[in-house]
Amino acid sequence: MPGTITPATDFSADKDCQELRNAMKGLGTNEAKIINILGNRSREQRLQIALVFKTMYGKDLLMEFKSELSANFLRLCKCLLFSIPQYLAKELKRAMKGSGTDERALVEILVGLDNRGIAEVKHIYKSMFEAELEREIVSETSGDFKRLALSLLQGNRDENDVVDKEVAKEDALELFNAGINRFGTDESKFNSILCARSYRHLKMVFAEYKMVAGEDIEKSIRSEMSGELELGFLSIIKRIKNTPTYFAEELYKSMKGLGTDDDQLIRIIVWRSEIDLVEIKGAFESLYAKPLRDFIKEDTSGDFKTLLLTILK
Repeated sequence: MPGTITPATDFSADKDCQELRNAMKGLGTNEAKIINILGNRSREQRLQIALVFKTMYGKDLLMEFKSELSANFLRLCKCLLFSIPQYLAKELKRAMKGSGTDERALVEILVGLDNRGIAEVKHIYKSMFEAELEREIVSETSGDFKRLALSLLQGNRDENDVVDKEVAKEDALELFNAGINRFGTDESKFNSILCARSYRHLKMVFAEYKMVAGEDIEKSIRSEMSGELELGFLSIIKRIKNTPTYFAEELYKSMKGLGTDDDQLIRIIVWRSEIDLVEIKGAFESLYAKPLRDFIKEDTSGDFKTLLLTILK
């Protein structure tokens, strides 16, 4: 699935570093130059720029940005200088910092990564913060949601493409009997199936479930669960059904109503920019009859808006 950002042709880290240095030298800052470079280089190229900048000038590019830029524009520029595992590890740390936990960020990251991605983030988290991600999630969450988060964090989902229709039927029936076909809900059954089975298998389970239950599994989840547990299971289901649509809906939620969830907006645009942002843009327009670009134009401002739109293409 294509992203909006691809490696720049005729790339020269030395030249880009000189441009960035000039953009921040003396009085005032040339934000347009910074936007043009960061918004049109691949992640690998940006990481190379950060390394070469320190080699050429003996200064950390991140620290230079901190002294020259501010607010959301600074936050976005900083995010663009990390590898994906580093950035998502920092986002998980932020989600659990202070009073209260940002469950939406926690779920979005754990649901959006495959087994390898989860393993990388756990490893990077430990090296960056000298702490075990699992231990921190245990201390910041509770109840059935904690069990769901820990199940996802194991990164042990079956990634086999082989699907057995009979097993899918059995799983669908087990979910039906654990939910709307009984008094009370057996959340552990939903947990064991939705967190362990392969995506391809679960797509068949969802189809079988509709035949058994007479309704879509999303509707059943909404009637049987609430709060962060409902959020978690619905996120898994939506991500499995259609990944670009899932992220398009999350982007819409980040901008709808009063105020913008800038953390979520930045996270999705930066994370998915080289993965599937082209499809996310298409899904967004199909869902909301308005281009994602127009929503971002209305909800953001200044250099922050310009850099987001540059990444979006």
